[in-house]
Amino acid sequence: MSDDGGLSVMRPGAALRALVRALREDLVMAAFREPRRARRVSRWIVVPLSLVSLLLFGFDLNQYAFSYALGVPFGILFAGVQSVALVGVLWRPIRAWWASTLTMLFAAWAGTAFAPGHGIVFALTDQARNVQAGWTPITVAIQAAVLFLLALQVRGRVAIEAFGLSVFAAFLAELYKPQQQVSPIGFAVILFATVTLLGVSVRAGREARSKLVEQEELTAEERARRTLLEERNRIARELHDVVAHHMSVISIQAQVAPHLVENPPEELVENLAGIRANAVEALTELRRVLGVLRSEEPAADGTSDAPQPTLDRLGELLENVRAAGLTVELVMAGEPRPLPPGVELSGYRVVQEALSNAMRHAPGAAVHVQLDYRATGLGVRVTNSAPARPPAPSPGAGHGLLGMRERTAMLGGELAAGPTPDGGFEVLAFLPTDVPADVPAVEDRA
Repeated sequence: MSDDGGLSVMRPGAALRALVRALREDLVMAAFREPRRARRVSRWIVVPLSLVSLLLFGFDLNQYAFSYALGVPFGILFAGVQSVALVGVLWRPIRAWWASTLTMLFAAWAGTAFAPGHGIVFALTDQARNVQAGWTPITVAIQAAVLFLLALQVRGRVAIEAFGLSVFAAFLAELYKPQQQVSPIGFAVILFATVTLLGVSVRAGREARSKLVEQEELTAEERARRTLLEERNRIARELHDVVAHHMSVISIQAQVAPHLVENPPEELVENLAGIRANAVEALTELRRVLGVLRSEEPAADGTSDAPQPTLDRLGELLENVRAAGLTVELVMAGEPRPLPPGVELSGYRVVQEALSNAMRHAPGAAVHVQLDYRATGLGVRVTNSAPARPPAPSPGAGHGLLGMRERTAMLGGELAAGPTPDGGFEVLAFLPTDVPADVPAVEDRA
């Protein structure tokens, strides 16, 4: 550490120890930690690379065994290890890189020790002298390919460290190179640096795209969740009015009931007073909790305080839709009768949302609305024909089907929606008048 200027400077010894630790962790220990179970690799990569490796093995064997006069056993050993490393890098990148690098270094040493002066002429070097063993064009190409495939699979720092050690191995080979041979180390270093940087860049771009896709998926999931919450808030605001109405009626009836009986018993008066007090307290809590939902997005025209619609107002809805240019036909099945307020409101909203979807996604289509009054509930069917013209782009989160499903789930009903064979769309819903006791809450269905 230096005291001038307050700047922290790492000493050369500490920097060297840190570098050694990084290399040991990234390239030595990581090689032992590579998974034993091979990961899946597409055969469209394995097969061509295996064929190329087999072809290079033949050329490499010929050069080591005959051009460098090392004999067939050494040729098979060196060429075989390098060819296997070229394919094995797909599964064990660090181990394959070590195998290729050490083979390149030992091949140079063997050529110098056992057959000095032999070799081939590399076109990019001095034409009068042979190239040092271990740095043949095929060997350099294999090492470059291994470095590139390594950089595609490991962190950028590890790939750069591997490149640095490859260059260091090249300079080690230079220490015992005979005078009559040359080494294309300059060309090799440039090629190694190029493929390493290319591999690091490709991996970085791939990771960036992967993170972008992941972020888009999270955004879409969050948008869907926000849409679900918004729709549930809307349903809660509407049901708040329905529940508040019933609680108010209970309170009023409990207050009026003692006056309908001459000389009512004191116990009856007390019980009715308790009922009214509980109703008023429940109504207060309901308005305090659910009333917040209404105040979050108050309507500018004051419609938020208007009574919630029922099926009696379905005719007004259809007239408004017809005025907008949509052809709608309404059919009643069964005997119409008053339904529970929640069923009335949900039935109206299902029809309203289905008509809105038809107007938005099927312009010019004919719509058929059917209400089926059954003993156990209300059946709703809304069908539209194929659109007469392509629909305009529709921005937004799409609350329609989501709202229908939430309403039917809340009442313990069923909903099915999907395209029809003629190119149209159909919505089928059944809203029971009595919710079974074992129906889970809406939150449990999400």
